[in-house]
Amino acid sequence: MFTPDLISNMKRAARIVVLTGAGVSAESGVPTFRGEDGLWKKFRPEELASFDAFISNPRLVWEWYSYRRRLISEVKPNPGHYALARMEDVVENFCLVTQNVDGLHRSAGSRRILELHGNIMRNRCMECGRKDESADLDVGDRLPRCRCGGLMRPDVVWFGEMLPQEILNSAFREAEEAEVFLSIGTSAVVQPAASLPLVAKRNGAYVVEINMESTPITSQVDETILGKSGEILPRLVGEVWGIEI
Repeated sequence: MFTPDLISNMKRAARIVVLTGAGVSAESGVPTFRGEDGLWKKFRPEELASFDAFISNPRLVWEWYSYRRRLISEVKPNPGHYALARMEDVVENFCLVTQNVDGLHRSAGSRRILELHGNIMRNRCMECGRKDESADLDVGDRLPRCRCGGLMRPDVVWFGEMLPQEILNSAFREAEEAEVFLSIGTSAVVQPAASLPLVAKRNGAYVVEINMESTPITSQVDETILGKSGEILPRLVGEVWGIEI
């Protein structure tokens, strides 16, 4: 499955950067929230995950996010998540950039994570910006408020909002300095994250795509491995570093 070029590049790389997308979470059973789930099938995510929706009806939006948090709390990291966490243990400079908001990478043991779209399990004050890592799954009868009195919101990027600039800048710096770049479980169409593998490639990185199907960047990377990341990544860390997942 793995080429000699991939194995040799992984073994000698001191800087490895990984980008993960929804495909990694899907293998854990994280729902996409676009299905037929009772009350919420009447809404499109775009109608709830926006600043305007929150301002006009914060309780409705919070009820939706409480529902999503409960669903996510029931899923666990898959072997792909754990393989990436073990990779971080053995690579001198490792950075994980993710488009996912479910926090499963952190649950699996990853530490150096750049969350491009935030984290659904965390709250952020709309007034002072303070973040609360111990957010409850349910909001209860009262809307969450910060100790400053400001209204709390889920710490995720909503439709129409910019990605956090500092985190985005860090992601591009990491891509520029990568020796090996892995693009995993992402369609490579959502910008600006879709540009990261190509930035890495232009700066000399060995770029590998792991996905269930080909993407717009397939013809531009060094290798594409088609299949489930939860099956491929454990085999990869086993072959490169002798690590069992």
